[in-house]
Amino acid sequence: MTAAVLHKIPVRELTPESFAPYGQIITATRAGGQGVAEHGHGAGEAALVLDNGQPRLWIMRLSKIGVSFKRIARHRRVTQCLGALGGKDWLIGVAPPNDLSDAGRPRLEDIAGFRVPGDCVIKLHVATWHAGPHFTHDAVDFFNLELMDTNQTDFHAAELGVECVFDL
Repeated sequence: MTAAVLHKIPVRELTPESFAPYGQIITATRAGGQGVAEHGHGAGEAALVLDNGQPRLWIMRLSKIGVSFKRIARHRRVTQCLGALGGKDWLIGVAPPNDLSDAGRPRLEDIAGFRVPGDCVIKLHVATWHAGPHFTHDAVDFFNLELMDTNQTDFHAAELGVECVFDL
């Protein structure tokens, strides 16, 4: 019997600079309340691409996902926003957008891992490869903003050929 081949994915600190090739981090911004013009728009605002279809905001409940994956996917027409409800932290594997053809796929060495705290949301750039969300909690509810038909018409997955595991 041969041992399974594992590829360890390094987990980086989630900062605006470290996550910039893949997307943006959205954190709480002080606001004055309804009708108060205290909150302006700035560089920290998420640059969303939702004009290629009908936007969909939903909450997905995931159970017992674990911390390994064998395939990675991307959406070539839309940005995607993900955040955990209930303050639970989670992991995501990402690789920068590359060849947009159906034959395009990320190199294993280009996949990075991030631990996402439960008090922020991430926005993935159009065509960013992603594997996740992943977690060790029993279940997590996730805020998800994408297009209504993203998983039917804009889901491009690639098998990685090995099992990737976050190097915690």
